[in-house]
Amino acid sequence: MIRSWGIAIAIASAQGIIVGATYSHVCKTIAEKFSTPGAVYYPGSDGFKNLARHWASSSDEVPACVVMPHTVEDVGKTLRIVGRTRTSFAVMGAGHALSPFLSSTTGIHISTAAFTSIKYNNATKRVTFGAGLNWVELYTALQPHGVGVPGARAPGVGVGGFLAGAILGIPIRSASPSTVFEAFELVKPCGTVIDVTHESDPELFFALKGGGNNFFTMQTFPQGLVWRGQVTYANPDVFPTVISALAEFSAAATDPKAGLSGAAAALQGTHSMVVQMFYDGPRPPAGLFDELLAVEFATNTVASQSFLSMIKSIPFTEELAGVRAYNLGVSVPAYSLDFLNIVKRETFHQVENAELTNISLALLLTSEPFLPSILSHNKYGTAYPFTRDVAYTPFAIFVAWTGPKYDDAIKRGIEKIRDKLEAALVEEGYEGVPTSPSYPNYALWDAPLDRIYGSNLPKLQEIKRRVDPDNVMGLAGGFKISPNSAT
Repeated sequence: MIRSWGIAIAIASAQGIIVGATYSHVCKTIAEKFSTPGAVYYPGSDGFKNLARHWASSSDEVPACVVMPHTVEDVGKTLRIVGRTRTSFAVMGAGHALSPFLSSTTGIHISTAAFTSIKYNNATKRVTFGAGLNWVELYTALQPHGVGVPGARAPGVGVGGFLAGAILGIPIRSASPSTVFEAFELVKPCGTVIDVTHESDPELFFALKGGGNNFFTMQTFPQGLVWRGQVTYANPDVFPTVISALAEFSAAATDPKAGLSGAAAALQGTHSMVVQMFYDGPRPPAGLFDELLAVEFATNTVASQSFLSMIKSIPFTEELAGVRAYNLGVSVPAYSLDFLNIVKRETFHQVENAELTNISLALLLTSEPFLPSILSHNKYGTAYPFTRDVAYTPFAIFVAWTGPKYDDAIKRGIEKIRDKLEAALVEEGYEGVPTSPSYPNYALWDAPLDRIYGSNLPKLQEIKRRVDPDNVMGLAGGFKISPNSAT
């Protein structure tokens, strides 16, 4: 089950225009209407700084104020006010969006930080939780019950943004049992609160699943010890063996408990291969990862441990917090040996993108293979992906750097890499790649809507007109569908 409050199918790209009001007046009006005093923060205060700050500084904008609703009623009041005054706004969870303009604004910044409740029902094995949580907090609460949910694989990542982008499951080959969403508690753009299920409103339920949501409840599954760790290879002589093992795993592995992701990494000029291995059990079957563990490695953290310990042991997000960063996805149907060799070459050599090696702190191109059955886990249709004919996996091009003067060069550089990788897949025979569904959490702010919602656009437009006739949600950031056109 999912509970989601209403920033959900705001499906339009629009600039907020203030009609007869200033941002400061709107902030004051919201503060006067809130049931909780002191829930509006202004520039200069610690609350403002902490609640508006993203993990990547490139995602930051300076809003007029930060609004932190404590109840769904306050959410409704806020939406009515920003809608009536046509004020730009944004909604942020934990702030790990790696693209500007999605969860940031110069208008009214709405923080979900107060929504941190976690309610686990042992009889139904369902957990209801707030969008202000991060995944470590949720995993911590569930561990004593011996259960888990599919979610993010790194500490600090928020539940709301991760699930709002697209409901696929944990981004490794194993998605564990299906991610089951049964209901949403939705604050509509007009401010009213409703419960949405497949039975009560199947079309709106469809739009909420992959259309962008902010509050959740999920079906859990039993979770015991896992075998997981990160292995780093620094010797170029073993890179061919690592790449071969990644390609073989992607093509041949069928165990749904097994997960693997592999990255070619250029970290401040140092080249390496980084592989994350996962098995949903105390140890994997013999032979599954033997080839990768047999070659020379620089570091190896693989161990049998609790799922929570596994997540907490990943330092990447803490080490790079505060940098500027982008993540750009490539939809990959299969990881061949030739494709992975191109990935390595583009990371390490970059003939046309040499500027990235000179100005970036980190450049990682990461393969994340799923089992072909990944899309069968959801029994209902979803806004994303718009086609289920092919199970495209979300390959990630991640880059981190310092200094806004490099923003445009970084964007051009990673887009060149994406274009080369897509062209390589087309050459392999995957002609649908250039028009395939783009994973929203790996999309930049200017991603074309037909790559995210595709053939679902007309249906989403119709739902948009019904649920948000005044286009209140068009004032917010994100990938939006206007009520009258697909642009």
